[in-house]
Amino acid sequence: MSSPGWLSAFILLLLVLDPIGNVSTFMALLRGVEPARRRKIVLRECAVATVLLVLFLGVGEQFLKLLGLSQSSLGIAGGIILFLIALRMVFESSANVFGGLPEGEPFIVPLAVPMLVGPSALATVILLSTEHHVGTGTAMLAIVLAMGATTIVLLLGERIARVLGERGLQAMERLMGLLLTAIAVEMFLRGIKEFMKTA
Repeated sequence: MSSPGWLSAFILLLLVLDPIGNVSTFMALLRGVEPARRRKIVLRECAVATVLLVLFLGVGEQFLKLLGLSQSSLGIAGGIILFLIALRMVFESSANVFGGLPEGEPFIVPLAVPMLVGPSALATVILLSTEHHVGTGTAMLAIVLAMGATTIVLLLGERIARVLGERGLQAMERLMGLLLTAIAVEMFLRGIKEFMKTA
């Protein structure tokens, strides 16, 4: 992570959370819900996702020690996971990832988990918890800011969809995917360097 740590962590988390890419899926999942309830559901699901990420930030380093994993192996694995997520963002629509859409009002699954708090987000939070120059307070600030920005985008989802259109949403998601690809490669190479130092 380059300085300032909170900014790079915020950008990384925002790319992983992919709010623009999730707009169309959130809208599809909430289509059968009364319009007056949609705002409350988005706020609830984003709040749940924020709490889960903060909790995982607190136990991330202990979780690694319990499993006997090194920071270099996590960096390599995290880079691979983020790269795969970035490829999905670039080459296919996020609306196809979770299969059929459930009826009625969604609760935690699949909005908070796994759409927001999925494997890539959890891996990113663990990486932040082990970065020596990114303190816990800084990482927590990045989580809150990234989730705050994600919440705003999702609350404005219908307006954003009207302005950008389906093609515009796809273009924005692909752009975020390209940026995430570069970050994933950098994370992978940093993991390799750490491994070579300890080998």
